[in-house]
Amino acid sequence: MKSSKMTLNILNSVLGILVMVLILFVTLKAGEAAYALGYRIFTEPAVDKEPGKDVTVRIREGMSASELGSLFEEKGLVDNGILFSIQLRLSSFDDQLKSGSYTLNTSQTAEEMIQILTGEETEEAEE
Repeated sequence: MKSSKMTLNILNSVLGILVMVLILFVTLKAGEAAYALGYRIFTEPAVDKEPGKDVTVRIREGMSASELGSLFEEKGLVDNGILFSIQLRLSSFDDQLKSGSYTLNTSQTAEEMIQILTGEETEEAEE
């Protein structure tokens, strides 16, 4: 009787430790994925190196960030349209996009493209 209780207690303790290790592992993996996404949001490089390829896009009035991301991914301006839409939403230019036709380049970063779509000058263009 005592040995079965002791075995049950040991088994219970081992199971509890395994559950804690599993929770810790899942938490670490989720944190790692969140960090990687956050890092990409703020440091995503251009699709191509200079000189890149010019691509013309037409922005419609009222186009959403996700529609713009899908369009840019389809045209080869960004690798991940969802990531671009997150970058746009987090930027201070989210509601300042101007409709029209734009010639963008695959060597431009998402930040540079967003500045062009809002009519803001980039530092490089000012030089």
